[in-house]
Amino acid sequence: MSHLREGADGVLESIVALRARVAALVDARSAGDPTAGDPLRGLYVTEETARRIASEPLPGTVSGAFEPSPSAGGREGEDAHGGGRLAVLSRAFGLSALDRHILVAALAPDVDRGFEALYGYLNDDVGRRRATVALALDLAGTGPFDAPARDRFHPAAPLRAGGLLDVEDEDRPLPGRALRVPERVVAHLLGDDSRLDAELQGVGVELLPPVESAGAELLLPVESAGAESPSPVESSGDGAVPAFSELGARVASAGPVTVHLRERVPGAAADAVVTALRGAGRPVLRYRPESADAVAGRALVREARLRGAAVVVEPLPSRPGPLVRALASRGATVVLAGTDAPDPRWAPEAELLALDAPDDAVGPGDLWYRELGDLERNFDLDEATAPYRLSGDQVRRAARSARALAAFEGAGLTLAQVQRSARLVSAPLLDSHARRIRPAVGFADLVLPEEPLGLLHELTARARHRDRVLGEWRLRTGGGRGRGVVALFAGESGTGKTLGAEVVAGELGLDLYVVDLSSVVDKYVGETEKNLERIFAEVDRTDCVLLFDEADAVFGKRSEVKSSHDRYANLESAYLLQRLEAFAGIAVLTTNLRANIDEAFTRRLDLVVEFPFPDPEQRVSLWNSCLAGTPKAEGLAEEIARCAKEFELAGGAIRSAAVTAGYLAAARGSSVTGEDVRAGARREYRKAGRLVPDAAAPWAP
Repeated sequence: MSHLREGADGVLESIVALRARVAALVDARSAGDPTAGDPLRGLYVTEETARRIASEPLPGTVSGAFEPSPSAGGREGEDAHGGGRLAVLSRAFGLSALDRHILVAALAPDVDRGFEALYGYLNDDVGRRRATVALALDLAGTGPFDAPARDRFHPAAPLRAGGLLDVEDEDRPLPGRALRVPERVVAHLLGDDSRLDAELQGVGVELLPPVESAGAELLLPVESAGAESPSPVESSGDGAVPAFSELGARVASAGPVTVHLRERVPGAAADAVVTALRGAGRPVLRYRPESADAVAGRALVREARLRGAAVVVEPLPSRPGPLVRALASRGATVVLAGTDAPDPRWAPEAELLALDAPDDAVGPGDLWYRELGDLERNFDLDEATAPYRLSGDQVRRAARSARALAAFEGAGLTLAQVQRSARLVSAPLLDSHARRIRPAVGFADLVLPEEPLGLLHELTARARHRDRVLGEWRLRTGGGRGRGVVALFAGESGTGKTLGAEVVAGELGLDLYVVDLSSVVDKYVGETEKNLERIFAEVDRTDCVLLFDEADAVFGKRSEVKSSHDRYANLESAYLLQRLEAFAGIAVLTTNLRANIDEAFTRRLDLVVEFPFPDPEQRVSLWNSCLAGTPKAEGLAEEIARCAKEFELAGGAIRSAAVTAGYLAAARGSSVTGEDVRAGARREYRKAGRLVPDAAAPWAP
């Protein structure tokens, strides 16, 4: 056991030293306490003991005497009970002189334990060691008989509404109820702002200190809330559009104001306003509610008022009413950001300043350079990040992830690292209605004529540069049209339409989501449109390529109304026409027969790419591409050329035939031969119901 004793020597020495300090403290207190030998000491407080405690100086001060107490009729704004933080807090929360006295009387036991005994004596109950309502008012020179004095304890009065005072013991009459000051308020008045309130820990609240410059140049047009609604209120002035940095400065200097900021891309505009507020010298409490029930409104507003901070909430929970009511009109600057329009019913008594942030105001390119510009790379960062519509916070998270990947792999920053990190933070929630495909092919895997191949390159260029063309150059027309890119891929089955969509997604560094029509189309009226709206809404605010395979099922031609079924089918098509106008994502429609697509849809398409049936030369390239990784027998190239000439197969069928040839060769344990290729081609012919070439041919069975 000697080794245990040796390891515990430090702890034992500390305990011995503590015992000595305890003994010294006992001696010091008993020396001046005439009741030290009383066997009932601690069960009651005598008058002599109360006088002795009251005459002792407060530890760390020269004298413990109070300054004169304010009268019950003290005027608003009078300075009493000290300056410094108490005076600043009084102005921030609108406290009267009586409020300040009540606050000091309530927090005294939290600062000086001697007040516990004093209050026990004055309450005539040694177990009640906090100030009561009656005691606090008695110390102020008034009492619970004074109606204006009693009103200072109303839940809507400044002390309680601001979260500075808790009135306990609800079952007691008001004069006998105990008063408690929250520990966060006590810590603030004592000069400690190092931590957030305990109620704000682990609920999604982040404190962001002020910075020197905002660096936000985004435009924020003001949206009128409409004359019919008394709240939100309309913005006054001549309709000038302030920059986000200017808006942040205005909000920071305007005093308590509640702003609802409607944004298309979640978090994008909120990030810019946070940066602007911090640049204007204002700390920001950013709150990201983790659920609709996670309402920390009272503590959040109190923390903001104590620190002189602004509150930015993004995103709003699904039921924002309780949170908005807790935050609005509470004496703090609050910015509520979300994708939905503000509802006056959230806070009927509050005035919400409604602002609208358009999607073309979001440009996080500078953030990418700020986060990754110093890393060694061999690609164009602007071009690599152009397809992603990420908010500032998402860009920072993606950049940190890319940096970590580069450091882990011990090399310079690569395009794949940036794209992978960006995909992780912008992954859509489409899995219930669509099947995700992680692209693993590129343009080198496509075998197409020059014209459709050029159109696919144009499609990727449109997706990369739409912010510049439609936003900066203002080539987007009105009518509520979105900034989406929509293309139609038409061609026979197996000609490479789905592969082309995968190549486009891979070139852009995005995931491909194939819509599962079985989960979208519903026999009940209106349900199909609801399912489609969920998909479109999610794609609008995330980064991916959406593929409607066999689009004829939902984008078919409208017909003459001869029955109720025709009417509802036309309503579905009309909805899709309107939704495509406002679409902001990237979508590809595929069809085997272009004539089946309604002409009204065609007008709204950016590109129509025809995938032709491959000619013999292209079929040879397809065979070689499919069999590129297999061991090949001698003379296989000549047999492939003959099969490509005799068997008219599309790219999908050629791939299936090549897979069959591979299995045949693997079963024998040898290389792929011409017989294997011919067997695969014949099988695809039979699957399609076509006649196999004449048996007299050397490649026939």
